[in-house]
Amino acid sequence: MIQTLQAVRGMNDILPDEAEIWENFEDIVRDWLKSYGYRPIRMPVVEPEPLFHRAIGEVTDIVEKEMYAFEDALNGERLALRPEGTAGCVRAAIQHNLVASNGPQRLYYHGPMFRHERPQKGRYRQFHQIGAEALSFAGPDIDAELIIMCARLWGQLGLTDVRLEINSLGSAEERAAHRAALVAYLESNQDKLDEDAQRRLHSNPLRILDTKNPAMQALVEAAPKLADYLGEASKAHWETLQALLTEAGIDFKINHRLVRGLDYYNLTVFEWVSDKLGAQGTICAGGRYDALVGQLGGKPMPAAGFAMGAERLLALWRESGEVEYAVERPAPDVYVVHQGDPAQRLAFRAAENLRDVGFDVLLHCGGGSFKSQMRKADASGALLALVIGEDEAAAEEVGIKPLRGDGEQCRVPFQELPETVVNVIYGAESPPDGELREESGQGVANGGV
Repeated sequence: MIQTLQAVRGMNDILPDEAEIWENFEDIVRDWLKSYGYRPIRMPVVEPEPLFHRAIGEVTDIVEKEMYAFEDALNGERLALRPEGTAGCVRAAIQHNLVASNGPQRLYYHGPMFRHERPQKGRYRQFHQIGAEALSFAGPDIDAELIIMCARLWGQLGLTDVRLEINSLGSAEERAAHRAALVAYLESNQDKLDEDAQRRLHSNPLRILDTKNPAMQALVEAAPKLADYLGEASKAHWETLQALLTEAGIDFKINHRLVRGLDYYNLTVFEWVSDKLGAQGTICAGGRYDALVGQLGGKPMPAAGFAMGAERLLALWRESGEVEYAVERPAPDVYVVHQGDPAQRLAFRAAENLRDVGFDVLLHCGGGSFKSQMRKADASGALLALVIGEDEAAAEEVGIKPLRGDGEQCRVPFQELPETVVNVIYGAESPPDGELREESGQGVANGGV
């Protein structure tokens, strides 16, 4: 017996009912991003492994524990499945001189990312991210815009239980001063550090502040705060950001322990969090990463962005109940039933002619009696059925049977089919696309291209 193969653990199939919800969600997201002037970019899912070492940081959970990295068997190059999108987006912008050629860029992307984690609700080994990156924008105004635009999306999706946490990480010099004070504090409490904190004490002490270990919460809460080490420029950036958010009516909480899990951040960092997703409550996170372009070999420039997890957002959208109102099950306009070889040939032509003018048409395949085909036509949700048998085929005519509401069955010459279907479905009203497409009758069914 042949063994049935299963999907890789943590990498899930998205079946049609769910995929239709995803497509509706993605349409909303695309329109929202474009309304703020963000343009699409698409990067490979496989990148050089050193890209993520250099961008994310050597001493991070992603690089140390979670990244799918491997050697290319053909040339020995070290490659990785992308664990996040910012590094690849910046790499692409540098490689193709996007900013140098076209000025500041607002870019967005969406697609699968990969991390070898323990699968749980809203967190999978293949997950989908939506990211926005603003390249060559220096001020706190772009930081505020990134946050404000997220709030607009939550409103469009009907999400209410989402809160904003923000922090400032200052400049590299300010973080260095804070780091020295933090290391001294942690060393004086070394007996209270867990194994992970002991390992990071000298390599990446800032990440200790983000520990989820309950036994260490009091210790990190009392640790030196980076806010006390900010210089005048960083303070001005931080205070202007808060003023812009307040002016926009965005509620926020300052979280001095918010450091993010990626080493490339400076100044503004933020997270949008919900309590409805259990321990994995962050649905969107981002901030400013002014040094990253230089770290990856480009001409240094300011930059900021965010990424949000599609699976988590969809889970929240479902939780809100709004998804049922936003997503309608698709149904064809017309279902074509037919019997006999000549009728089948005419049915193909009829279906293509109607598609030429913008109708969604489901052509019955697989044979069966007229009765069984009509049951399927009715179950499809179509507004009407085209009925083509031997008599109709011989006369080059098509039967039209309304399936919803009132209306009489009729039979019309093949040439009059598009106009008749428009009249049956819309009556005196115009179809949504306005007039019939000029190429009506010139499509595939009639030898057109």
